[in-house]
Amino acid sequence: SDVMRKCSFEHVARSPDMTKSLMTKSEQLLRIDDHDFTMRPAFGGPPIPVGVDVQVESLDTISEVDMDFTMTLYLRHYWKDERLSFPSTNNQSMTFDSRLVKKIWVPDMFFVHSKRSFIHDTTTDNVMLRVYPDGNVLYSLRVTVTAMCNMDLSRFPLDTQTCSLEIESYAYTDDDLMLYWKKGNESLNTDDRISLSQFLIQKFHTTTKLAFYSSTGWYNRLYIHFTLRRHIFFFLLQTYFPATLMVMLSWVSFWIDRRAVPARVPLGITTVLTMSTIITGVNASMPRVSYIKAVDIYLWVSFVFVFLSVIEYAAVNYLSTVQERKERKLRERLPCTCGIGNPDEMMIDPQITGYGSMDVNTTGNYGMPENGGRQDRMLSQVSLNDPQITGQVRPSRGYVNIWIDTHAIDKYSRVLFPGAYILFNIIYWSIYS
Repeated sequence: SDVMRKCSFEHVARSPDMTKSLMTKSEQLLRIDDHDFTMRPAFGGPPIPVGVDVQVESLDTISEVDMDFTMTLYLRHYWKDERLSFPSTNNQSMTFDSRLVKKIWVPDMFFVHSKRSFIHDTTTDNVMLRVYPDGNVLYSLRVTVTAMCNMDLSRFPLDTQTCSLEIESYAYTDDDLMLYWKKGNESLNTDDRISLSQFLIQKFHTTTKLAFYSSTGWYNRLYIHFTLRRHIFFFLLQTYFPATLMVMLSWVSFWIDRRAVPARVPLGITTVLTMSTIITGVNASMPRVSYIKAVDIYLWVSFVFVFLSVIEYAAVNYLSTVQERKERKLRERLPCTCGIGNPDEMMIDPQITGYGSMDVNTTGNYGMPENGGRQDRMLSQVSLNDPQITGQVRPSRGYVNIWIDTHAIDKYSRVLFPGAYILFNIIYWSIYS
């Protein structure tokens, strides 16, 4: 038994580390040390074809302020490197992690116009290398990239944006490396669960172009295009609907008595300040572009309507004050009508004066309601064809009934303001919808 325990101990002591043994066999099988992998495959010959396909995992954020987007994707490269070929009886591939990637040649892809990008490393580097016996290689990695997206916000928030992610070799021109989509448009796959809060993803598609740099030459460049249409419902609730309500609220002042200054002035000022707050809130979340956006047109036109309602009351109040002064002066110049039996009979013909007749008893009913409406009337009695004004009235004398309606501006505004705003909305939504 002692001999058996001793043999067993010697066997365990001589047993090599299996992990180290397998790693050594893999490197020997691929002949890593026999080749210079700082050079591309078939160096000096035709350009090496490198196929690419992409699996989009998520489209994380779209930022109008920074003019960029963030995307997480699986980027896969396909090429053939005969230096990595190895004998195999069952044609079975070998899969490795990022440790072997650092020892062989891999395409030097980068994202054009990217701001930030990184390879995920939880729980280990998300990198996979698969080598086939004939030397074909699959190199896959999981990347999150933030890239620039030039947006045209002239139709915001009724806009459609197209952004692109561009992939290119950093060092190898098209004379050394031919970059292409491995399966054409089918090289781009997306997760059906991808969704954004503000956008509807309409489509993804791919293209290939050549990019020229004056100092280095021509490079193959792959494009991933995706089209986004903005959801309008959020902006209807947060911007358009409140702005419309403020405009409609400003119209309420047209039905308030013009003498109710404490009611009409605060109403106008409140709607103006509220519109200013809405405009400021929208612009705070937008980039400072030098052109006018669709939402700016709607908000500023609404602001003008609200502001004009305040100006309308100022005009009504001013004209009413002027009218009251004129009436006061006319009353001071009028003769005494004491002792007149029936002034109604002495009204002159409206065709002569241009004014209709009115009961003299309405004199002094300034601003009182009549026939369901509030009207401002002034009856001035003027002796005609008599250079001398006396206390007696002769048949040749007449009385002019002057009716001045200072509410005309309010009456017209009740129709013109809503009509003009409805017309503006029809034109606006027909253009931008």
